[in-house]
Amino acid sequence: MSGSRKLFIKSFGCQMNVYDSHRMADAMAREGYVETGRPEEADLVVLNTYNIREKATEKVYSDLGRFRTMKEAAQQEGRRMTVTVAGCVAQAEGEEIRRRAPYVDLVVGPQNIHRLPGLVARGRAAVDTEFPVEDKFDHLAPPARKNIRARGVTAFVTVQEGCDKFCTFCVVPYTRGNEVSRPVNKIVAEVEHLAAAGVAEVTLIGQNVNAYHGEGPDGRTWPLAQLFERIADVPGIERIRYTTSHPRDMSEDLIAAHRDIPKLMPFLHLPVQSGSDRILKIMNRKHGRGEYLDIVARVRTARPDIALSSDFIVGFPGETEEDFEDTLDLVHKVRFASAYSFKYSARPGTQAAEMDEQVPEEVKSERLYRLQHLLEEQRQAFNRDLCGREFDVLFEKPGRLEGQIAGRAPYLMPVQVMGPSHLIGKVARVRITEAGSNSLFGELVTPVPDYQQEPRKLAAAGVS
Repeated sequence: MSGSRKLFIKSFGCQMNVYDSHRMADAMAREGYVETGRPEEADLVVLNTYNIREKATEKVYSDLGRFRTMKEAAQQEGRRMTVTVAGCVAQAEGEEIRRRAPYVDLVVGPQNIHRLPGLVARGRAAVDTEFPVEDKFDHLAPPARKNIRARGVTAFVTVQEGCDKFCTFCVVPYTRGNEVSRPVNKIVAEVEHLAAAGVAEVTLIGQNVNAYHGEGPDGRTWPLAQLFERIADVPGIERIRYTTSHPRDMSEDLIAAHRDIPKLMPFLHLPVQSGSDRILKIMNRKHGRGEYLDIVARVRTARPDIALSSDFIVGFPGETEEDFEDTLDLVHKVRFASAYSFKYSARPGTQAAEMDEQVPEEVKSERLYRLQHLLEEQRQAFNRDLCGREFDVLFEKPGRLEGQIAGRAPYLMPVQVMGPSHLIGKVARVRITEAGSNSLFGELVTPVPDYQQEPRKLAAAGVS
């Protein structure tokens, strides 16, 4: 292939969509497509969609309107542009997408992304949203090393997909299917491939990642904690993260892993959604307020320096002011380092969408403001408390200023220091000197000697 055909992919929503987008790009690269950041020049456009909130779905249709204009312009130039909708909106709406936007060529569900090259090659409009018998991971070739390097020193690895929890507000069980875990050997092979190309940190992802129960090389079922132990042994892997977890699957061995595996970062994203037992029951969350607080206490006992993050839904059907105050109280008790919070958005086909006592929009907005104000106070306080502390930072890229490099703290927030670019891709000790609104600033604990500076400086000094 000449490589002259161009591919534009836009991801919406979660980390799993980012991972799937990378795998689609890798698959199409084998067919001669190169990625572009300019959709108007693309021969293949893919919108990899997210269907958790209503606004995300409407954003897809808004973008499709722009791509219709681009497709018509390409036709006038004598060039074919194939427009594809993939991901959760594709799975949920299927043929409806082509009814509302008939210029869309392909609609591909998240479990069918491995079929994209064949669908594009056939050149016919198609909707492929049936859950396949085959495992998509068996049909997706590993990414080329040059693609891995271009994406940086961190990478997502899907280890689990689907959900069996059936929260009343969520469409994931219908768009991603039942919980399925990948075999340990296949995950480890992917991580080894990434590490060989320079990846130093992997984030294991899944809709309910801590429900992982994959087949191990010994023929037994391995839990997530055991998978962590194996990945920690992969040469080149310095850090391990995971997301998103469900409180019901926060097992004792997983909590112990935060104590016992140094490469497992002290950061836990554990969605609670509400602090009200009554609302949690209506949500079918299968955990209570007290159970959540107990998990937090046990995790902090195992790893006292751990940072906690969560998700919150405000204005769920039937939520009273008392219920909302319970949520604020839980936030006060836990003290989160970061969090995501949203107004309840009805998703068609979910139980909550049909419930009575829908909360007025103005009430939801007012409650969201109060919650976000509290969460932001806690985030800024956590960042300020890091001033004066020392910890390891994995440097990922050049900073905004000349001579500056940027990385991530163990707690996931950005860190900027003055330092040599050869530290990019490596872990170095940093002392935090200042907390900005969104980043931390610090200094290298051990100054880098002159003889370890940039190659150009070595050459100038006459060092070979």
